[in-house]
Amino acid sequence: MPQIKLKAQIPEEMSNLRVDQALAKLFPDYSRARLKSWIKTGEALIDGKQHKPKDRVLGGESVSIDAQLEDLNPVSEAEEIDLDIVYEDDALMILNKPVNLVVHPAVGNRSGTLLNALLHHCPELTNVPRAGIVHRLDKNTTGLMVVAKTLQSHQYLVDILQAREIKREYETIVHGVMTAGGTIDAPIGRHPGDRKKMAVTETGKLAVTHYRVKERFRSHTWVRVQLETGRTHQIRVHMAHKRYPIVGDPVYGGRMRQLAGASEDLQNALRQFSRQALHAVQLTLPHPETKEEMTWESALPEDMKSLLALLAKDLQSSQNE
Repeated sequence: MPQIKLKAQIPEEMSNLRVDQALAKLFPDYSRARLKSWIKTGEALIDGKQHKPKDRVLGGESVSIDAQLEDLNPVSEAEEIDLDIVYEDDALMILNKPVNLVVHPAVGNRSGTLLNALLHHCPELTNVPRAGIVHRLDKNTTGLMVVAKTLQSHQYLVDILQAREIKREYETIVHGVMTAGGTIDAPIGRHPGDRKKMAVTETGKLAVTHYRVKERFRSHTWVRVQLETGRTHQIRVHMAHKRYPIVGDPVYGGRMRQLAGASEDLQNALRQFSRQALHAVQLTLPHPETKEEMTWESALPEDMKSLLALLAKDLQSSQNE
């Protein structure tokens, strides 16, 4: 496990700050929780002495940190799993997540996850929280994700995600014909009757989704979505809340809807679409090191492209009648 050795001097303008607050300002590459832990264990010293996180600094003191980075993913094993890497450098990695891949290990999914794959591809990620995963996609949502490769990048990406400086855009196919785009501003929390589901609820957390129509069909709409916040299942819950559930969504999609006059191919495609038709198509963020704004894009997966082609053919047939 790598050893961290850091030194700094507390400037006079930080006088009267708590020790943990001062260290958080001096060493922004490390989380407040990690620094507080080092203060408590004596791995972070002020003028050579151990202090409590709540103690106050005077200004002018010397800070020294001599700490060992613990394994932050002790229960997860590295596994050789193919990754579709769109971009990679020393600071971050951009992945195109396939369908049917769980992001984090959990009960019933201890192996075969994206985290296991990342630990194999980049073993040093064992020292980065959640192997560098900053945000997640649902098991059957496809598309772009960013992974931090260092502690410094991880802290930076977490901060800008919270500050809404990471732009995430998705495309989806929903039931129903939308008249226009708009914004859904509706708080999301745990479903009051089913703790495994999320729902729009007055006691939920702020959730804002912007959407615009890409193409309308007879009974469906191809939609472009931009997240302003990142709540669990946000797009799926918000679309269902507006009565435009996502095609194939096994949790929020409701009962299968028959499309009168549709071809057998289209009926079968809709019936057999076994996952939510949702894909993260674009990701934009300032690079952790250069601060240059970078954008990556991912084409729609074949299942969504095939369904869109059938919906377009169905629309054309109805117009020709």
